[in-house]
Amino acid sequence: MEHVILVDEGDSEIGTMEKLEAHQKGLLHRAFSILIFNSKGELLLQKRAASKYHSGGLWTNTCCSHPVMGEPVKLTAQRKLKQEMGMEVPLNFSHKFIYKAYLDNDLIEHEFDHVFIGISDEKPIVNEQEAEDWKFASLDNIRSEMTRNPEAFTSWFKIIMQQPEINAVVSTQ
Repeated sequence: MEHVILVDEGDSEIGTMEKLEAHQKGLLHRAFSILIFNSKGELLLQKRAASKYHSGGLWTNTCCSHPVMGEPVKLTAQRKLKQEMGMEVPLNFSHKFIYKAYLDNDLIEHEFDHVFIGISDEKPIVNEQEAEDWKFASLDNIRSEMTRNPEAFTSWFKIIMQQPEINAVVSTQ
């Protein structure tokens, strides 16, 4: 049974809880999101496996999950990127934010999300239990598709795409 780290609004740990229960109760917990860009400034998206317990079959950022108690967030992020997408990419911390979103299956994502960014032209080797497809796309194309077809994307990815830090990454390449 997988647990998440419950946190307060300052990101201080206040306990742990089984992952599904935390999502049923909508309790604030620590998470991370990884954004891998290629040398053209395109973002690597994954389409979540349809079998996921929420948001299955939706397009999202390269990788996202929850850190493990006692392990630095960045280390868990690197391990999960390898597990989900078969990639080993140096990650740099970008920013943190809190969001709350109501999902399918009566679940609530209430996360203190740590965002990491990496640069790689490597093609992923996806773990089919985690992702069923992938693609590189420009931020402009992603935003256009989100406008036309918002239900095709995860709630947290739509929030990430609105953040100014994401544009700053592409403009520095």
